[in-house]
Amino acid sequence: MNAKSCGSFAAFDPSRIRTYPLRTRGNRVEVGDYVKPEEVAASAPNLSGTRWFLDGEPGGSDDAEAGLKKLAARVVECHRAGKPVMALTGAHPIKNGQHPLIIDLIRRGVLTLYGTNGAASIHSLELALTGATSEDVRTALPAGQFGMAFETGHYLNYALRLGVEHGWGYGECMGRLYLDGEFRGAVIEAVFADYPDSDDYCKPVDGFKYVDSCLFAEAFKKGIPACVFSSIGTDIIDQHSSFDAGAKGAASGKDFLILAEEVGRATQGGVVLNIGTAVMGPEVLLKAASMAANVGCKPEGLDVAVFDIRPFCYDDGTRDEHQPCYYLRDQKSSATRIPLVFGGNGYYFEGSHSQTLLGLYHLLLRELEGA
Repeated sequence: MNAKSCGSFAAFDPSRIRTYPLRTRGNRVEVGDYVKPEEVAASAPNLSGTRWFLDGEPGGSDDAEAGLKKLAARVVECHRAGKPVMALTGAHPIKNGQHPLIIDLIRRGVLTLYGTNGAASIHSLELALTGATSEDVRTALPAGQFGMAFETGHYLNYALRLGVEHGWGYGECMGRLYLDGEFRGAVIEAVFADYPDSDDYCKPVDGFKYVDSCLFAEAFKKGIPACVFSSIGTDIIDQHSSFDAGAKGAASGKDFLILAEEVGRATQGGVVLNIGTAVMGPEVLLKAASMAANVGCKPEGLDVAVFDIRPFCYDDGTRDEHQPCYYLRDQKSSATRIPLVFGGNGYYFEGSHSQTLLGLYHLLLRELEGA
């Protein structure tokens, strides 16, 4: 395999990568698969088989609805008092079609910050562009086609390249790609100045057809930060010849500082909803909380709620590093340690998001409406 020099070592040459038009790829998720907020609002989801835990206490309770009601009341209390209400998610709420609920909470002004990983920005772009996402990895991987859709890699990479020149974070680059026609045009022009054009490519010069499905667009429209906390080599856009590690790192680094500033606003309380992020969310929140405390802005009374499918097993009292549960960061840091040291409440909701996240949304609307 041909290689190029990278300091003292041989390195992969990404200019050899072959791509294909996104429209030619099969997908497993389409916009028609999304949950509908109005239906969730009208009918309480079935919470059977779910559990909740408070402040890391063992045992938990089968009455998850009681925990969700308590959390919903706290979210609405903070919302009405102008305190931070942040949501940190993995990519699955987008890929699984539950993100319309988060979009609705942004529109209602409940959320003050949305944070996620690079994969979420990828699924969001593909959904906004073609109305579908989630390729068949098992089939694509042996053919060397996994993650090689032209538009996904190059539009996102060039948005980051051009955006950091303006000093924007990753999330703002995304928001402007969808809603800032001048910036979107510059991105598309830059892509096809460097790569041969084809009628097979989707070129959203006049806008993204499914932009109403996009969290980043909605956050930008509402004027709240949508932050992306990404690593190098973790996302399919890193495979492409247009990948610029410096641009991606700089853009994501700006978003991390935005998160730290928002956590520092929670000096009199706030809420963080950790929805399916077991490593990224807990780690960026932990560092942001320490930074805020370091400059005299302790997030006192910060409540953190984790929504995940894994059984809760962490016991802060033992702190036994030989036990596997010690390394479950969402259970240790987010649901237990951060709220414990800052005097807030830590929640862990054990169950499918199709139950627990929908249940929280249903109860939040009832609380907002005073029902």
